[in-house]
Amino acid sequence: MKRLLATTSALAVLLGVAAAPALAEEKTAWRLFVSDHAAPVVHALDMETGQTIETFSVKTPARLYSTDSGRSIFAVQGTSDVVSVLSSGISFGDHGDHGDIKVEAPRLLDVSFEGKKPSHFVDHNGDIALFFDGEGKARITREADILEGKPAIREVATDAPHHGVAVALGDDVLISEPNKDKPDELPVGIRVVDRTGATVGDVHSCPDLHGEASSGNLLAIACAEGLLVTSGDGKIELLPYDKALPEGKSTTLVGGRGLQYFLGNYGPSAVVLIDPKSEEAFRLIDLPTRRVHFTVDPVRAKFAYIFTEDGQLHRIDVVAGKIDGSLKLTEPYSMDGHWSDPRPRIAVAGNRIVVSDPLKSALHVVDAESFTKGDDIPLEGKPFNLVAVGGSGETH
Repeated sequence: MKRLLATTSALAVLLGVAAAPALAEEKTAWRLFVSDHAAPVVHALDMETGQTIETFSVKTPARLYSTDSGRSIFAVQGTSDVVSVLSSGISFGDHGDHGDIKVEAPRLLDVSFEGKKPSHFVDHNGDIALFFDGEGKARITREADILEGKPAIREVATDAPHHGVAVALGDDVLISEPNKDKPDELPVGIRVVDRTGATVGDVHSCPDLHGEASSGNLLAIACAEGLLVTSGDGKIELLPYDKALPEGKSTTLVGGRGLQYFLGNYGPSAVVLIDPKSEEAFRLIDLPTRRVHFTVDPVRAKFAYIFTEDGQLHRIDVVAGKIDGSLKLTEPYSMDGHWSDPRPRIAVAGNRIVVSDPLKSALHVVDAESFTKGDDIPLEGKPFNLVAVGGSGETH
């Protein structure tokens, strides 16, 4: 039997074939991309070591967004009328029973998108929609084409410049409808446009439109009276706010990962958990002080995190619908003052929760499993927006 195994092994080598376990190695890689509030730079950090891999120069301070795949980072620079794109250097290949991970150096791509006052970025299944407020136009492209350096761009225009948003859903694009009488105010609805540029159906009413997110196959857009919800099947329906809720509305949404739900702001000192498929669609969670930032945990699906102005990070159990832990991290960051003042932001990088502290030039790291404070990472300047990408896979 030993001789037969040896012969089989030798034959496998001759044929260039080997069992995967003999060649595969499990690897975990997480990177954090950090923009500065005052300086036109984006730092790429290795979260395993806390060390800066590279610092990239952009035109002006940027807001950062990651694609769903994590392969690219978009740096939206509204004051310099440009969107820059970075390759994260981390990509995954799906092989059914396992996934491969490929780790390369991050880099600033020789691809950018120019236009007046870029604002909202939306990725939906690899289709990227960039909205330019100063033009009232959306530019639609594919992440795969961007990474190859050959982005084909499709433009969708509205009737007037406004603070809007667009979402690419297959051949169709959902795009905000400006207030024709007062285009400097928030949009009043959503229009669906097909590949020919023709409007499909009627405009879907959505006064005070602001905020969108995806969770699973659902897309939600926040309005004054509730949420417009669609699964991409052509139906767009309004989910009205529960009458039991106090007066208010959501203007920022994030979508759950692993569990299908949305988390939205609701007034300055509360958030609301939204499950469009539940009879109790809205669950309000009061906060001890005013909310600064919030995000969901893409790894531990039952948790979300909220940072409040008293310097505390709160963990939300979204199943129970309540705060189940709080941790003091920073000095107070008052919400009085300008909306764009430097304040903490949250990102989840595997087993680490990272909170920026721009006034102390530091990143606070929290162990996500135990919800206890770890070592800080010093970072020069005013570290502000955070985006984490990564995961685990096999290397060959």
